[in-house]
Amino acid sequence: MKNLFSCLLPLLLACSATKSADPTPTPLAPAPVAPAPTLRVMSYNVHHCSPPSRPGVIDLPAIARTIEAQHPDVVMLQEIDVHTGRSGAGSQQARELAEQLHMHAYFGRAIPHDGGAYGVALLSRYPLQDTMVHRLPTQDGTNGEPRVLAAATISLPSGQKIRLGCTHFDAQRTDQNRQLQAAELVRLAQAEKLPFVVAGDFNAEASSPVMQQVVTALKPTCQSCAPTIPVVTPTKAIDFITFAPQARFQVVSHQVVAETYASDHRPVVAELRFSK
Repeated sequence: MKNLFSCLLPLLLACSATKSADPTPTPLAPAPVAPAPTLRVMSYNVHHCSPPSRPGVIDLPAIARTIEAQHPDVVMLQEIDVHTGRSGAGSQQARELAEQLHMHAYFGRAIPHDGGAYGVALLSRYPLQDTMVHRLPTQDGTNGEPRVLAAATISLPSGQKIRLGCTHFDAQRTDQNRQLQAAELVRLAQAEKLPFVVAGDFNAEASSPVMQQVVTALKPTCQSCAPTIPVVTPTKAIDFITFAPQARFQVVSHQVVAETYASDHRPVVAELRFSK
């Protein structure tokens, strides 16, 4: 009996030690990292919603279809009419497009025109706050049209606020007014405390002194940018999407949409990923 107990004692001690030993903890899987929010931006000079192939005709649904097909979060529109004779005295193009696309709208009046107003507009899936029209300079004696930057703030679902801007620079042959307007845009961009996305028709190519001035404060979403005009067989890029500060955004994609009916410009679309 004594020998049997002597034989069982080491086994009992081993079992006791096994039960009292702490089990090896199972490592926890790392928490999934939420993807950084993205913003899909579209810039489109809509030629007051009049297709070049149909002079005098307003085809607002064609512009709406072009926008809808790209699923943008925000749209910067140039050459928008409100209450003009050519587009219809009761027409408010930005508001009508917003209603068709289930978006919010803000119109920035640049000039009185044809009994109404003509300018730029912002559309957004998110409410537009702190809206403002900044007047851009035009040199006296040049007979240049007044130009503006329409601006607003949006809040992404993440809570991050982003400032938006839409502009349309002078269209005269010389750069004089465009350079004045670029300098003012740079000043506004450098003073902006929120991340800033500005898009529009700059009436200047990437290599021009005008755009070289703009890019000192705002980075374009393309390097060798595909052309946007003329709408059929385009040869020049003058429509751009830009942003600042560079460190807060990553360009996920950039494209010029091959749409040739609705306007005399091709629209530009870029997806930006935002980092805090």
